[in-house]
Amino acid sequence: MFSKRGYFWVVALLMLVLASCDGYNKLLKSTDFELKYQKAIEYYEKGDYNKALPLFEELLSLYKGTAKAEKVYYYYSWCNYSIGDFILAGYHFGNFAKTFPSSKKAEECYYMNAYCFYLDSPEYSLDQTNTFKAMQQLQLFVNRYPESDSIPRCNELMDNLRDKLERKSYETSKLYFNTRNYQAAITSLKNTIKEYPDSDHHTEMAFLVVKANYELAINSVEKKKQGRLKDTIEAYHNFVDAYPESKYLKEAERIYTDTVRELKKINNT
Repeated sequence: MFSKRGYFWVVALLMLVLASCDGYNKLLKSTDFELKYQKAIEYYEKGDYNKALPLFEELLSLYKGTAKAEKVYYYYSWCNYSIGDFILAGYHFGNFAKTFPSSKKAEECYYMNAYCFYLDSPEYSLDQTNTFKAMQQLQLFVNRYPESDSIPRCNELMDNLRDKLERKSYETSKLYFNTRNYQAAITSLKNTIKEYPDSDHHTEMAFLVVKANYELAINSVEKKKQGRLKDTIEAYHNFVDAYPESKYLKEAERIYTDTVRELKKINNT
Protein backbone atom coordinates (compact mmCIF):
# COMPACT_ATOMS: atom_id res chain seq x y z
CA MET A 1 0.00 0.00 0.00
CA PHE A 2 1.21 3.52 -0.85
CA SER A 3 1.53 6.07 1.91
CA LYS A 4 -0.11 9.45 1.33
CA ARG A 5 3.29 10.92 0.51
CA GLY A 6 4.07 8.07 -1.92
CA TYR A 7 0.73 8.49 -3.62
CA PHE A 8 1.40 12.23 -3.99
CA TRP A 9 4.74 11.62 -5.72
CA VAL A 10 3.27 9.03 -8.11
CA VAL A 11 0.51 11.44 -9.13
CA ALA A 12 3.01 14.28 -9.50
CA LEU A 13 5.30 12.16 -11.66
CA LEU A 14 2.39 11.04 -13.83
CA MET A 15 1.28 14.63 -14.33
CA LEU A 16 4.82 15.63 -15.24
CA VAL A 17 5.05 12.86 -17.86
CA LEU A 18 1.67 13.81 -19.33
CA ALA A 19 2.67 17.48 -19.44
CA SER A 20 5.94 16.55 -21.16
CA CYS A 21 4.12 14.46 -23.79
CA ASP A 22 1.61 17.22 -24.34
CA GLY A 23 4.45 19.74 -24.77
CA TYR A 24 6.19 17.51 -27.31
CA ASN A 25 2.97 17.04 -29.29
CA LYS A 26 2.49 20.80 -29.38
CA LEU A 27 6.07 21.15 -30.61
CA LEU A 28 5.41 18.69 -33.45
CA LYS A 29 2.39 20.74 -34.54
CA SER A 30 4.16 24.07 -34.15
CA THR A 31 5.09 26.27 -37.11
CA ASP A 32 7.98 27.78 -35.18
CA PHE A 33 10.71 26.00 -37.13
CA GLU A 34 13.57 27.71 -35.37
CA LEU A 35 12.22 26.36 -32.08
CA LYS A 36 11.95 22.90 -33.63
CA TYR A 37 15.53 23.18 -34.81
CA GLN A 38 16.78 24.15 -31.35
CA LYS A 39 14.71 21.47 -29.59
CA ALA A 40 15.78 18.78 -32.09
CA ILE A 41 19.43 19.47 -31.30
CA GLU A 42 18.63 19.57 -27.59
CA TYR A 43 16.89 16.19 -27.74
CA TYR A 44 19.76 14.76 -29.80
CA GLU A 45 22.43 15.94 -27.37
CA LYS A 46 20.45 14.40 -24.50
CA GLY A 47 20.34 11.10 -26.34
CA ASP A 48 16.57 11.24 -26.89
CA TYR A 49 16.85 10.22 -30.54
CA ASN A 50 13.24 9.08 -30.92
CA LYS A 51 12.04 12.61 -30.20
CA ALA A 52 14.77 14.29 -32.22
CA LEU A 53 14.22 12.16 -35.33
CA PRO A 54 10.73 13.39 -36.37
CA LEU A 55 11.83 16.99 -35.90
CA PHE A 56 14.95 16.60 -38.03
CA GLU A 57 12.94 14.71 -40.62
CA GLU A 58 10.55 17.65 -41.00
CA LEU A 59 13.40 20.16 -41.04
CA LEU A 60 15.20 18.32 -43.86
CA SER A 61 12.88 19.67 -46.53
CA LEU A 62 12.31 23.02 -44.81
CA TYR A 63 16.02 23.84 -44.56
CA LYS A 64 17.06 22.35 -47.90
CA GLY A 65 19.44 24.72 -49.66
CA THR A 66 20.08 26.78 -46.51
CA ALA A 67 23.11 27.07 -44.27
CA LYS A 68 21.50 24.73 -41.74
CA ALA A 69 20.79 21.91 -44.22
CA GLU A 70 24.13 20.18 -43.67
CA LYS A 71 23.82 20.12 -39.89
CA VAL A 72 20.21 18.93 -39.99
CA TYR A 73 21.03 16.09 -42.36
CA TYR A 74 24.07 15.08 -40.33
CA TYR A 75 22.04 14.86 -37.12
CA TYR A 76 19.22 13.09 -38.93
CA SER A 77 21.60 10.40 -40.21
CA TRP A 78 23.00 9.85 -36.73
CA CYS A 79 19.49 9.66 -35.25
CA ASN A 80 18.66 6.77 -37.56
CA TYR A 81 21.88 5.04 -36.59
CA SER A 82 21.31 5.63 -32.88
CA ILE A 83 17.86 4.01 -32.91
CA GLY A 84 19.34 0.96 -34.68
CA ASP A 85 17.99 1.48 -38.20
CA PHE A 86 21.32 0.69 -39.85
CA ILE A 87 19.97 0.23 -43.37
CA LEU A 88 18.36 3.66 -43.42
CA ALA A 89 21.26 5.25 -41.57
CA GLY A 90 23.75 3.78 -44.04
CA TYR A 91 21.79 5.19 -46.93
CA HIS A 92 21.63 8.67 -45.40
CA PHE A 93 25.29 8.70 -44.34
CA GLY A 94 26.24 7.87 -47.92
CA ASN A 95 23.83 10.43 -49.33
CA PHE A 96 25.12 13.09 -46.93
CA ALA A 97 28.68 12.54 -48.16
CA LYS A 98 27.55 12.83 -51.79
CA THR A 99 25.37 15.87 -51.11
CA PHE A 100 28.05 17.69 -49.10
CA PRO A 101 31.35 16.40 -50.57
CA SER A 102 33.35 19.36 -49.24
CA SER A 103 31.95 18.98 -45.69
CA LYS A 104 34.34 18.26 -42.84
CA LYS A 105 31.93 15.46 -41.97
CA ALA A 106 32.10 13.80 -45.41
CA GLU A 107 34.87 11.35 -44.52
CA GLU A 108 33.13 10.38 -41.29
CA CYS A 109 29.85 9.80 -43.12
CA TYR A 110 31.49 7.76 -45.87
CA TYR A 111 32.97 5.57 -43.14
CA MET A 112 29.65 5.28 -41.30
CA ASN A 113 27.97 4.35 -44.57
CA ALA A 114 30.37 1.40 -44.90
CA TYR A 115 30.10 0.55 -41.20
CA CYS A 116 26.30 0.37 -41.40
CA PHE A 117 26.66 -2.15 -44.22
CA TYR A 118 29.00 -4.09 -41.94
CA LEU A 119 26.46 -4.07 -39.12
CA ASP A 120 23.79 -5.32 -41.53
CA SER A 121 25.89 -8.33 -42.51
CA PRO A 122 23.99 -11.45 -41.33
CA GLU A 123 25.09 -14.60 -39.53
CA TYR A 124 27.35 -16.83 -41.61
CA SER A 125 24.59 -19.42 -42.07
CA LEU A 126 22.35 -16.95 -43.93
CA ASP A 127 22.61 -15.46 -47.41
CA GLN A 128 25.82 -13.39 -47.59
CA THR A 129 24.81 -10.85 -50.24
CA ASN A 130 24.98 -8.02 -47.70
CA THR A 131 28.38 -9.22 -46.50
CA PHE A 132 29.78 -8.79 -50.01
CA LYS A 133 28.17 -5.34 -50.18
CA ALA A 134 29.77 -4.40 -46.86
CA MET A 135 33.22 -5.45 -48.10
CA GLN A 136 32.69 -3.44 -51.27
CA GLN A 137 31.72 -0.31 -49.33
CA LEU A 138 34.65 -0.65 -46.93
CA GLN A 139 37.05 -1.06 -49.86
CA LEU A 140 35.57 2.03 -51.53
CA PHE A 141 36.23 3.99 -48.34
CA VAL A 142 39.83 2.73 -48.19
CA ASN A 143 40.35 3.70 -51.82
CA ARG A 144 38.80 7.13 -51.28
CA TYR A 145 40.66 7.95 -48.04
CA PRO A 146 43.91 5.90 -48.07
CA GLU A 147 45.45 8.12 -45.37
CA SER A 148 42.42 8.04 -43.06
CA ASP A 149 42.83 7.18 -39.38
CA SER A 150 39.95 4.73 -39.90
CA ILE A 151 41.94 2.50 -42.28
CA PRO A 152 43.15 0.07 -39.56
CA ARG A 153 39.57 -0.34 -38.37
CA CYS A 154 38.37 -0.89 -41.94
CA ASN A 155 40.98 -3.60 -42.43
CA GLU A 156 39.85 -5.25 -39.20
CA LEU A 157 36.20 -5.14 -40.29
CA MET A 158 37.05 -6.61 -43.69
CA ASP A 159 39.00 -9.42 -42.00
CA ASN A 160 35.92 -10.17 -39.89
CA LEU A 161 33.76 -10.30 -43.00
CA ARG A 162 36.24 -12.56 -44.82
CA ASP A 163 36.24 -14.90 -41.82
CA LYS A 164 32.47 -15.05 -42.02
CA LEU A 165 32.54 -15.81 -45.75
CA GLU A 166 35.22 -18.44 -45.20
CA ARG A 167 33.12 -20.16 -42.54
CA LYS A 168 30.08 -20.04 -44.80
CA SER A 169 32.06 -21.67 -47.59
CA TYR A 170 33.62 -24.25 -45.26
CA GLU A 171 30.30 -25.19 -43.65
CA THR A 172 28.63 -25.45 -47.06
CA SER A 173 31.37 -27.81 -48.23
CA LYS A 174 30.97 -29.93 -45.10
CA LEU A 175 27.21 -30.02 -45.60
CA TYR A 176 27.61 -31.33 -49.14
CA PHE A 177 29.98 -34.00 -47.84
CA ASN A 178 27.79 -35.02 -44.89
CA THR A 179 24.73 -35.31 -47.11
CA ARG A 180 26.73 -37.49 -49.54
CA ASN A 181 26.59 -35.00 -52.37
CA TYR A 182 30.21 -35.82 -53.12
CA GLN A 183 30.49 -34.18 -56.54
CA ALA A 184 29.33 -30.86 -55.12
CA ALA A 185 31.52 -31.36 -52.05
CA ILE A 186 34.65 -31.81 -54.16
CA THR A 187 33.98 -28.65 -56.15
CA SER A 188 33.08 -26.63 -53.07
CA LEU A 189 36.07 -27.85 -51.06
CA LYS A 190 38.52 -27.06 -53.85
CA ASN A 191 37.05 -23.59 -54.32
CA THR A 192 37.23 -22.88 -50.59
CA ILE A 193 40.86 -24.02 -50.40
CA LYS A 194 41.76 -21.81 -53.36
CA GLU A 195 39.80 -18.77 -52.20
CA TYR A 196 40.92 -18.86 -48.55
CA PRO A 197 44.59 -19.95 -48.57
CA ASP A 198 45.07 -18.95 -44.93
CA SER A 199 42.14 -20.98 -43.61
CA ASP A 200 42.65 -22.97 -40.41
CA HIS A 201 40.64 -25.77 -42.06
CA HIS A 202 42.99 -26.31 -45.02
CA THR A 203 44.28 -29.71 -43.92
CA GLU A 204 40.84 -31.04 -43.14
CA MET A 205 39.39 -29.80 -46.42
CA ALA A 206 42.24 -31.27 -48.45
CA PHE A 207 41.66 -34.61 -46.75
CA LEU A 208 37.92 -34.40 -47.41
CA VAL A 209 38.70 -33.91 -51.11
CA VAL A 210 40.46 -37.29 -51.00
CA LYS A 211 37.63 -38.94 -49.10
CA ALA A 212 34.89 -37.39 -51.23
CA ASN A 213 36.63 -38.56 -54.41
CA TYR A 214 36.83 -42.07 -53.01
CA GLU A 215 33.20 -42.18 -51.90
CA LEU A 216 32.12 -40.79 -55.25
CA ALA A 217 34.19 -43.42 -57.06
CA ILE A 218 33.03 -46.53 -55.20
CA ASN A 219 29.41 -45.44 -55.49
CA SER A 220 29.66 -44.76 -59.22
CA VAL A 221 28.42 -46.80 -62.13
CA GLU A 222 31.09 -49.07 -63.57
CA LYS A 223 31.94 -46.91 -66.59
CA LYS A 224 32.80 -43.93 -64.36
CA LYS A 225 34.45 -45.79 -61.50
CA GLN A 226 37.94 -46.18 -62.95
CA GLY A 227 38.36 -42.49 -63.81
CA ARG A 228 37.11 -41.44 -60.39
CA LEU A 229 39.40 -43.86 -58.61
CA LYS A 230 42.31 -42.29 -60.50
CA ASP A 231 41.05 -38.87 -59.36
CA THR A 232 41.18 -40.19 -55.79
CA ILE A 233 44.81 -41.24 -56.18
CA GLU A 234 45.68 -37.82 -57.57
CA ALA A 235 43.90 -36.12 -54.65
CA TYR A 236 45.77 -38.39 -52.23
CA HIS A 237 49.19 -37.45 -53.67
CA ASN A 238 48.29 -33.76 -53.57
CA PHE A 239 47.28 -34.15 -49.93
CA VAL A 240 50.41 -36.07 -48.88
CA ASP A 241 52.71 -33.62 -50.67
CA ALA A 242 51.06 -30.64 -48.98
CA TYR A 243 50.53 -32.15 -45.51
CA PRO A 244 53.02 -34.99 -44.91
CA GLU A 245 52.54 -34.85 -41.13
CA SER A 246 48.78 -34.39 -41.02
CA LYS A 247 46.68 -36.13 -38.37
CA TYR A 248 44.55 -37.38 -41.27
CA LEU A 249 47.51 -39.13 -42.91
CA LYS A 250 46.75 -42.66 -41.68
CA GLU A 251 43.16 -42.51 -42.88
CA ALA A 252 44.28 -41.04 -46.19
CA GLU A 253 46.73 -43.93 -46.61
CA ARG A 254 43.95 -46.43 -45.91
CA ILE A 255 41.80 -44.78 -48.58
CA TYR A 256 44.74 -44.89 -50.98
CA THR A 257 45.26 -48.61 -50.32
CA ASP A 258 41.56 -49.34 -50.87
CA THR A 259 41.59 -47.25 -54.04
CA VAL A 260 44.55 -49.12 -55.51
CA ARG A 261 42.86 -52.44 -54.67
CA GLU A 262 39.65 -51.36 -56.39
CA LEU A 263 41.59 -50.30 -59.49
CA LYS A 264 43.33 -53.69 -59.63
CA LYS A 265 39.95 -55.42 -59.52
CA ILE A 266 38.76 -53.38 -62.48
CA ASN A 267 41.96 -53.97 -64.46
CA ASN A 268 41.80 -57.72 -63.81
CA THR A 269 38.26 -58.11 -65.10
